[in-house]
Amino acid sequence: MLFELFFWLKDEFSPLNVFRYVSFRVVAAMLTSLLISFLLYPWFIRKLQSQQIGQVIRDDGPEAHFAKAGTPTMGGVLILFAVVISTLLWADLKNPYVGVVLGVTVCFAVVGFVDDFMKLRASNSDGLSGRMRLCVEFGIVFLLMMVMFHSEAFSYSTELYLPFVATDRFSLTLPLWVYVPFAMVVIVGTANAVNLTDGLDGLAIGPVIVASGTFLILAWSTATVLHYEEVIEGIKVVHRFDVAEYLMIPKVEGVQELAIFCAAIVGASVGFLWYNAFPAQVFMGDVGSLSLGGALGTLAVVTKHELLATIIFGIFLVEALSVITQTVSYKLTGKRVFKMAPIHHHYEMKGWPEPKIIVRFWIIAIMLSLVALMSLKLR
Repeated sequence: MLFELFFWLKDEFSPLNVFRYVSFRVVAAMLTSLLISFLLYPWFIRKLQSQQIGQVIRDDGPEAHFAKAGTPTMGGVLILFAVVISTLLWADLKNPYVGVVLGVTVCFAVVGFVDDFMKLRASNSDGLSGRMRLCVEFGIVFLLMMVMFHSEAFSYSTELYLPFVATDRFSLTLPLWVYVPFAMVVIVGTANAVNLTDGLDGLAIGPVIVASGTFLILAWSTATVLHYEEVIEGIKVVHRFDVAEYLMIPKVEGVQELAIFCAAIVGASVGFLWYNAFPAQVFMGDVGSLSLGGALGTLAVVTKHELLATIIFGIFLVEALSVITQTVSYKLTGKRVFKMAPIHHHYEMKGWPEPKIIVRFWIIAIMLSLVALMSLKLR
C-alpha cells in the first residue's frame, strides 16, 4: 500500500524514489512488524488471559510442563497480523508471489486456529484429527500449485537444484505429475515439522527467525546487481556484477519481492520471542506454528531451493524424523528409540534444563543456515 502510494508520488517528490529499492523496504517491513509486536503483545496477552485462552498440556508429556497449563496461547494470531500488515504496507502487491505466499500463510493459520479452538473447547490436547488436518493442508497446497502452473503471471519450472552443485552443470527436471506432489510434501511437511518443534519456550521461533533470515538473503540475491566503475586507459568503464549469476542461484523472475515478506516474519518473530522466551508469557499455538511453517515451506518451493531447504530446516526435519522413527519403531518392535518424541522431549527426559536445549537447538539452526549459504559459494 505505502509502496504503491510513494511510488506514484515519486515524480512529485524525488526522495520517495528510495521506496523503489528492496533493501529499504526490507528494513521498513522488519521494523514495522517488530514495532507492532512490541506494542501490541502486552495488551494481547492480557486479552488472552481475560478470555481464559490458556495452553492445554498433553497428559503424557514431561511433568515439568504441567506448570505451564493455562499460559496464554494462540499468540501466533498477532505474529500473523504483524506479518500481513507489514507485507501489505511495504511489498509490491502486484507481484504474484507475494499473493501466493500470503495466501498459504493465512490459510494454514486458519487450519491452526480451528485446531487450537477445538483443543480449548474440549480442554484436551487432541484438537483436529491428524488425517483431517493433512487433507485440508494438502488441498490448500494443491490449489496453490494449480494456480502457479496454470497462470501466465508466474514464470515457474519443475527443475530441482542440488546443494553444492552448480546450477549450470546439473539440474533435475521432473515431470509435472511428479514435481507437484513433491512440492506439496515440502510445504505441508515443513508446516507440520515446525508445529512439532513448538514444544518448549522459544524453541521453534528461534529457527524460524534464522530460516526466514536465510530466505531473505536468497530472495534478495536473485535480483541484486552491483555496479562499479573502473578507469582503463583513461576511459571510464562501468561493470555490472549479477550476484545471482555469480553464486549460481536459481533465478525466478519477481521472487526478490519475497525478501520483504521474510523481513516481516523476522521482525514479528523477534517481537514474539521477547514474550515467548523462557519462561514464556505466551505460546504461539498451532495458529502460529502452522502458518509460519507453511510460509517457510512455500518460500522454499517458489525460490527453487526445495533441496537446499533440507539443510536450512535441519532442526525441523530432525524433530519430524524423531516422531516418525519413534512411531514406526514402536509399532514394529514395541520398543521406543527415544525416551519421548519429539526429540527435544528426549533431552528433557535425560535431565537437560529447558533453556540449554533451546539455546543449543538455536545454535545448530544458525550453523545449518550458514552451511546452506556457504554451499552457494562452493558451487
